[in-house]
Amino acid sequence: MKKVLLSSIIVIIGITFIGRLSYLQIFSFSPDQVLEDPAIKAIYDYPERGYIYDRNGKLLVGNQPAYDVMVIPREVQPLDTLEFCSLLGIDKEQFIDKLKKARIYSPRLPSVLVPQLSKEDYARLQEKMRKYEGFYIQKRSLRDYLTESAANVLGYISEVNERDLKKNPYYEQGELTGRTGVEKQYEETLRGRKGVQYIQKDRFNRDIGPYKNGILDTLPEQGKEISITLDKDLQEYGERLMNGKRGGIVAIEPESGEILAMISGPTYNPSLLVGRERSRNYSKLHYDTIAKPLFDRAISAEGSPGSPFKTLNALVALQEGVIQPGTTFRCYNGFYVGNTKRGCHCGGGMRNMNSGIYKSCNAYFAGTFRKIYEKFPTTDEGMDVWEKHMKSFGLGNYLGYDLPTGRPGRIPGKTYYDKWYGDNRWASSYIISNSIGQGEVAATPIQLANMTAAIANRGHYFTPHILKKIGGIPIDLPQFTEAKYTTIDRKHFEPVVQGMADVYKKGTAKWLQIPDIEIAGKTGTVENFTKIDGLKTQLTDHSVFVAFAPVENPKIALAVYIEHGYYGARYAGHIASLLIEKYLKGEITRTDLEKRMLEKTLEHEYAKPHSGEEFKINEYVW
Repeated sequence: MKKVLLSSIIVIIGITFIGRLSYLQIFSFSPDQVLEDPAIKAIYDYPERGYIYDRNGKLLVGNQPAYDVMVIPREVQPLDTLEFCSLLGIDKEQFIDKLKKARIYSPRLPSVLVPQLSKEDYARLQEKMRKYEGFYIQKRSLRDYLTESAANVLGYISEVNERDLKKNPYYEQGELTGRTGVEKQYEETLRGRKGVQYIQKDRFNRDIGPYKNGILDTLPEQGKEISITLDKDLQEYGERLMNGKRGGIVAIEPESGEILAMISGPTYNPSLLVGRERSRNYSKLHYDTIAKPLFDRAISAEGSPGSPFKTLNALVALQEGVIQPGTTFRCYNGFYVGNTKRGCHCGGGMRNMNSGIYKSCNAYFAGTFRKIYEKFPTTDEGMDVWEKHMKSFGLGNYLGYDLPTGRPGRIPGKTYYDKWYGDNRWASSYIISNSIGQGEVAATPIQLANMTAAIANRGHYFTPHILKKIGGIPIDLPQFTEAKYTTIDRKHFEPVVQGMADVYKKGTAKWLQIPDIEIAGKTGTVENFTKIDGLKTQLTDHSVFVAFAPVENPKIALAVYIEHGYYGARYAGHIASLLIEKYLKGEITRTDLEKRMLEKTLEHEYAKPHSGEEFKINEYVW
């Protein structure tokens, strides 16, 4: 009986081991386990990256073939290094360094030795590679740009680094990933999925065929094409108008929040960051600390909004019931804060809301600002209400747009001023510059464009976004399709919109009218200070302009911010009116104005001392 029991136990244990080993070999042998086997080699098949189209179906980004020289360090045999380096176009030191890094990464997994060969180099090398054991050529695709514009929006791709490899096990050394812009934001959609073929090797390290008859092999999945919301023609035209100028432009479709154009000047041709010259070109762009072409001013430059901000103070005052459209304030060619007079250029006299907006009267909005705070028992309570209203327009925070970079701007609150002045030791007169969009408020061009879209919609906006379709199917994401409502009742917008329309008809932009198009806008001239030898020095003002058109059923809302561009109606206003006409009419009738804006530059302003360096506007970094 004991012998039978012992035999049974041995048989059961044997069957268990055999079953477990069979399961591991047949059913649960994962690709990761395969790669641990030194007798198996993985060959990856990379799909083409998804194409990128504009809102009208025009191709922006396609692909072009490229070839990488790969190395598997443990398979490398003695070779004529100088001859091989000559073929690859690298020196011996580079070769040794790259081979060392590949061996550190993995002696048995492939690494990129020389990336992105041209078709000509590939043709020259292909037949000779058989002489060099452990090296082979792998085909991949690189980006091919069908536009010289939108570099900061589209972004670029580059090789994964150590941080990427640790963060995402999908990638292998030498692979490419989206690094900025749309390429980064929609990386998983655009890249597709690589295929893999596992090859069995014999004890002499020779290929003997597919591992397990190819049961674990996978085919590549093509990257999906996407359509973005940009209008290619408008984007390219806007960048041409920004020739020799620095600043940001954002245009939005108010009824959807779709970004029609997002321009940062100066910019660069996206093709510069493709191919073997990518690293050298990137270094040139990165170390240009004066013009900063890699800095996306449209979503990252935080400057004082200037007079366009007055429209929001008017709306807050109407909502809080402290003024009516007919309420008047007297302008003494400025206004007084204590015994100090602050200037104004409206001409002086009595101002109501309409003339206060279209003449951009500082005194009117200083009086309005004081009224808001006087309604409440304490300044803290007034600040809480004012801050809540302002933030409801998307200011002072990230808007939630689908681009991977940007800055939040600033709407200061009571905590901010308590740190400056002490709790309960400040009043509205201390922060009166906020009434005219100077002071401590700061906004990015995309925030100003979104604020303008909210006014155009009479009280709501849609989160600005760049994605329109994936694989030809329109997106339907709640974060982009659900309206965000401001804290201002719809009825209060009409007098403000009328004042903005009169800016064009009889106000500060009356010289910028477009035939047959009704526009509502607001000029802005932002004071620009820096410190030179420890002294506060005023430089040329920044030119700001916001507008939407047509006034009824608006199709475009935009903000233009031109550094050192003088007053609002000069550079920013001219450029805004040309962009509106281009988008709504498809052509420009004021060709003399167009010629001036295309040819005139502000390089003489940027050449002045300190004007090309990082500067501050009212102690807030631009």
